[in-house]
Amino acid sequence: MATIIPRAARSAFSESTFSHVSKIGRASLASSNAARNGRLGGQCLRSFSASSRKAATPSTTYARKDYNAAKAAPPAAAKPASKPDPIDDVSPIQDMTTGLADEPLILDEGSRQVDWTKSYHGLSSQPFAKEAADVLLAPIPFDDVEVKPDGIIYLPEIKYRRILNRAFGPGGWGLAPRGETIVTPKSITREYALVAHGRLVSVARGEQDYFSSEGIPTATEGCKSNALMRCCKDLGVASELWDPRYIRVFMKEKAKQVWVEHVPTKKKKQIWLRKDDEVRYPFKESKYGA
Repeated sequence: MATIIPRAARSAFSESTFSHVSKIGRASLASSNAARNGRLGGQCLRSFSASSRKAATPSTTYARKDYNAAKAAPPAAAKPASKPDPIDDVSPIQDMTTGLADEPLILDEGSRQVDWTKSYHGLSSQPFAKEAADVLLAPIPFDDVEVKPDGIIYLPEIKYRRILNRAFGPGGWGLAPRGETIVTPKSITREYALVAHGRLVSVARGEQDYFSSEGIPTATEGCKSNALMRCCKDLGVASELWDPRYIRVFMKEKAKQVWVEHVPTKKKKQIWLRKDDEVRYPFKESKYGA
């Protein structure tokens, strides 16, 4: 028959039993530690603190360190010393086929000089002296006229200059550009004004073909001479060269047509030349079909 134990007695009994068991456990643990320390020869003695411990709490002033930012950036690679740009790269004109950028200067309105890029100062104000007119209108000797291979007659540009020098004196005339040089893939052109004794005489546009970009500087001189020849027509210089009757007489008396062979290509064709001239390289005189 089971014995009935009051609740208060059971509680007191449980507490005393738990306290007794705890004391036995602590004693067993102490004796176990003492035995283990004895086996180690007393070299290692470990003590336990009976003081209370508190959990660590983070400080409000703690700042997390950014290890990525702390890493030093790799040193920048040394750049090689830059070489100076070649003269072709720093030149304002890198390709003459796009233009020469040689537009004439525009003078101030208050300047006393005449702006020949747009002025017509002195045009037809009065005729030149009779001495100058006689030189300009003098007939052109046959010996001064040349013939191109295609049969066109012309007066060399240097002879136009000689006529102007005799009429106005060296320094008494000049060509003033009236615009920028225009460069196309095959030719160049520019407008010029012929000025004599401080008066505008004529305006004409010169042109000249070229075959490669290296020939553009030479073509600009040919363009200027072509404009001079056209301006001189207004002064009556060498006007015979545009007279059909003069041309027919000259070709009959002073020119001839011959068969020639182009030496490098062996091609044959007919060309015109003066009767007192000889066939020159790259052609040689030949008979058709021979």
